Amino acid sequence: MIYDLRTYTCRPGTIKKHMKLYEDYGWDVQSKHLGYPVVYGAVETGNVNSYVHVWMYKDADDRAAKRRALQADPEWATYLAKSAEAGYLVNQENTILNAAPFFDPFNSLVNSPR
Repeated sequence: MIYDLRTYTCRPGTIKKHMKLYEDYGWDVQSKHLGYPVVYGAVETGNVNSYVHVWMYKDADDRAAKRRALQADPEWATYLAKSAEAGYLVNQENTILNAAPFFDPFNSLVNSPR
């Protein structure tokens, strides 16, 4: 299992506008190809002009195949064009994480403290 942690930084004062743009044009098409993310949210402390999302894949080949399909989708191209035109994003950082051998993401949801 691998995780793709993606951190995006918006120009100050534009994160809500960017999230709305993504909700309207990016969310459905991205979820169609990548599945549902492990987390998707705005940063509350630290760089509050940022948001993160984490996607889970079986392995690097699974990630590559899903991302190729996403990149080939005309709806995704439309979203990317609208995002570029809006100019809200100023930085993107991607980090690939390997799950620790003892970590089971599904078990952590079921057995997390309440």
